[in-house]
Amino acid sequence: MEYIYAALLLHKAGKKVDEHGVKAVLTAAGVAADESRIKALIAALDGVNIEDAIKAAAVVPVAAAAPAAAAGHAAPAKEEPKEEHKKEDEESGMAGLGALFG
Repeated sequence: MEYIYAALLLHKAGKKVDEHGVKAVLTAAGVAADESRIKALIAALDGVNIEDAIKAAAVVPVAAAAPAAAAGHAAPAKEEPKEEHKKEDEESGMAGLGALFG
């Protein structure tokens, strides 16, 4: 994750996101930079508009939060069957272990 943060920091500062810059940011932060991971990051970012990616990422969690909030009302009713199912799984697991040891 720190590799992505380094690239975002360079982008925000208006610097070119390249191997040398990412390595410099990581080194300054006290992170041992892995050359292969840096190269993979730079290759993955080739042709990516970082501003568009940030805007798209900022919209997704908001859209995903709305259905989760709506489902929150039904959640307490669904929790009870899950607990019962979990107890059944534990009991059957214990019976299986008991069979192993006689």
